[in-house]
Amino acid sequence: FTTARSLGTGEIWIYHVGGGDGYVAVKKASEGLQKELGEPVYAPDGKSFYYTRNVSPGPIFEYAQDSNGSLFEIEEYDFETGEVSTAVQGAGGATRPAPSPDGTKLAFVRRERNQSKLYVKDLQTGQLTKLYDALDPDLQETWAVNGLYPNMDWLPDSKAIVFWAGGKIRRVDMSGNSQVIPFRVSDTRVVIDPPQPKIDVAPDTFRTKMPRFVDVAPDGKRVVFESLGKLYVKQLPNGAATRLTQTKGEEREVFPSWSRDGQRLVYVEWTDTGLGRIRTVAANGSGGRVVTADPGHYRRPRFSPDGQTIAFERGSGGYLLSDLRSGDPGVYRVPTAGGAVTKVTGSGSFPQFGAANDRIFLTRGDGPSGVLVSTDLNGEAERTHAKGEMVAGFEVSPDGAHIAFRDNFAAYVMPLAAGPQEIGVGKGGSAMPVVKASAGGATYLSWSGSGKQLNWSLGPTLYTASLDAMMPSMPAKEGEKPAYKAPETGIDLSLPVTAAKPSGTTVLTGARIVTMAGANGGVIENGVIVITGNRITAIGPAASVSIPSGARRVDVAGKTIIPGLIDAHAHGPQGDDDIIPNQNWSALAHLALGVTTVFDPSNQASEAFPSEEMQRAGLILGPRTFSTGEIVYGARSRGTLNDIKDYDDALAHVRRLKEQGAAGIKNYNQPRRNQRQQVVAASIAENIQVVAEGASLFAQDMALIADGNTALEHNIPQMVLYEDVIRFFSQTKVAYTPTLVVTYGGLAGDPYWRAHTDVWRHPILSQHVPPHILQPNNVRRTMAPDEDYVDDKSARESKKLLERGVNVSIGAHGQEEGIGSHWELWSFARGGFSPLQALQAGTILPAEKLGMEKDIGSLEVGKLADLVVLDANPLENIRNSDKISGVMINGRLYNPMTMDEFGTGSAKRSPYYWVK
Repeated sequence: FTTARSLGTGEIWIYHVGGGDGYVAVKKASEGLQKELGEPVYAPDGKSFYYTRNVSPGPIFEYAQDSNGSLFEIEEYDFETGEVSTAVQGAGGATRPAPSPDGTKLAFVRRERNQSKLYVKDLQTGQLTKLYDALDPDLQETWAVNGLYPNMDWLPDSKAIVFWAGGKIRRVDMSGNSQVIPFRVSDTRVVIDPPQPKIDVAPDTFRTKMPRFVDVAPDGKRVVFESLGKLYVKQLPNGAATRLTQTKGEEREVFPSWSRDGQRLVYVEWTDTGLGRIRTVAANGSGGRVVTADPGHYRRPRFSPDGQTIAFERGSGGYLLSDLRSGDPGVYRVPTAGGAVTKVTGSGSFPQFGAANDRIFLTRGDGPSGVLVSTDLNGEAERTHAKGEMVAGFEVSPDGAHIAFRDNFAAYVMPLAAGPQEIGVGKGGSAMPVVKASAGGATYLSWSGSGKQLNWSLGPTLYTASLDAMMPSMPAKEGEKPAYKAPETGIDLSLPVTAAKPSGTTVLTGARIVTMAGANGGVIENGVIVITGNRITAIGPAASVSIPSGARRVDVAGKTIIPGLIDAHAHGPQGDDDIIPNQNWSALAHLALGVTTVFDPSNQASEAFPSEEMQRAGLILGPRTFSTGEIVYGARSRGTLNDIKDYDDALAHVRRLKEQGAAGIKNYNQPRRNQRQQVVAASIAENIQVVAEGASLFAQDMALIADGNTALEHNIPQMVLYEDVIRFFSQTKVAYTPTLVVTYGGLAGDPYWRAHTDVWRHPILSQHVPPHILQPNNVRRTMAPDEDYVDDKSARESKKLLERGVNVSIGAHGQEEGIGSHWELWSFARGGFSPLQALQAGTILPAEKLGMEKDIGSLEVGKLADLVVLDANPLENIRNSDKISGVMINGRLYNPMTMDEFGTGSAKRSPYYWVK
């Protein structure tokens, strides 16, 4: 809550801030709440108040194309009658109401075209008078939760208004005569130095950190899991992990589950071309057979207790995966011996059995709540068993007596009522006793020992806890604390992996090389780059670099070489509901357009981290990928809420993500500043970078900078940053990724470049993005006057920060694969960056921001051979950055049109699923 006031008679209004929305809540003793979006202010007589309301037909940011900014109007709420009336409306909008002390006039802000201006309305005659022409841009095209323009106030005689504009406090009378009210503030701020760890981008060896689908056998003596796309079985506690099957191709083996007798396993085998097949196999890997006659998008198969039936999910594709066999998704069953597939229900997920063979348990969502239901084998006789707000995922014990579930990313256990009654569940308590099983985060819950042991994994570690310890048969004596203590150590499931890299030496000759190693770009004309394995071993003018005998030579005369682009804020799909494809067209499109490294500050841990491991191991082709995994999210959302009550909660979430392989933490939407500070403090303690998003709220942005986040993501929403902000920001060590493609405050870079370029015809992008996705997003476009776009304004303000020493980096937000990074470069140039400064923001600066400058960001001896070969010089025109003739990652060179390897090898890309 930002404000709460009472008139002393029971009436109260509250200005509430939520996750991207806000409202004024008016309450009288005899009334409920009235919710509006606004900036409340009392009328002088105290009998009513004015507020601003959003009257656009949808979310504000979707209607930013409204050239008049008529998204808001000012309304008046009468406390006595409860009636609402419109005070000001019309073209240009109306916001920031300020009634005069004598009650005769109302000052407000409205737009003429895209210029905000100060108006006054005579409340008796309705006459509108413009008093001041040059306000700063209001925030009608962003959020209103903290107000759309700074407060203004009248002088006591109602003859003049004091307001803010142009970074100054001003006074204007009713004739429009204005003057500056001089002021000076001497101020000190406590700022925290952010965590800035260095990251080893490409170690020669590594250990897997995110084994998936971990499932302990019923006897508790073995565990099955997936790493690098294949299934492994490990004898517990200290046996070596060995492959379950001997497949040597590109088949993904996912979603394994044991039979109740521990003799067989069921899993899904996936290939992009053949789709999924449900298979069973003996526990020793022999006797494998396909259960499903037809391929499909299958997931999460589970045996019935008697082993005669397999329940599973059938999904659909059409985005990352093939659109074939996508009809009629839902939960299905099939005899284990094979045969007809029968649909159980079209609603539900995570099918499983309890003690009975004739009932299937399912998880459903009901708004913010997770619901556990069961049906018979035909989807009928439905019963609801448990429901819990924010609860994600239920696991029924094999005897049907208990359920485990995840809440706030931790594992909990409680009894499962035998009958059909709905029982509330959650960490906050229930009619049944609830025990927190894990000390911190938990994934992949499974039961063993006939339901006497609960198992879960966190990162590469398997944990086990006894049900008897969690829920002893005898209750604790009065005043005695429960004896259960969650396990703090477990069994390591990580695997050692040798990273992929080429052998031999490759030499690139004849190009102009923009090394980004010097203040002027480190330009080398007629240069040579010698690459041994995956690293640069020599670079310089042709006359000074000796070429090793036997080296592969690639003639790039007349070309320009720049370092690979580093997208410091790149969302994008790494899988589809836990299926990681053999070939990710989105990742390939990024790479084809010269993006060799991405940092994704929000993704699903079970897809992002395994994809990163597969890329390092050479199993999939794409940019080097680093991620935060799931964001440390404060808004109430089932399965994603990170409930932080104290520092220990924050530390648990940071440690959970770090264990899983996170390269950073995304600090986002925690409601209170002290919660956001706790996330930073935990990240400092764990020495992991923490990036934060200010949600287009200026005050929150300033606090995030002061509190020691490694970087501020997304632009500060004001269109002009004045000396106070610039001086403050530049005295910290916080980096800035303004993500110009999604600029707050108006029409952003994304709509600008879609309107001004034929995106769907781009020679490279169109080769790698499905037409049914690329064309609808780009062919038919609307266009606004150039002055209505704000990406260049945000870039202009970013340049002020850059020139004061703030690290400013590109961040394409996943708006359009690969080309979005070029849009960022071009938008920076629109805002006044020189081509060199724009290239720095796309290469060396994000490398430094991410702590990766030892390995990437410039072309220097010892660094990784990640580079882009261009047909034209971007230092002459930054729009040449996408004229790409070759992309090298990790020492291998690819043709951007086909993503076939050339010059360094002969690897070929497989056909895309939409190419018939």
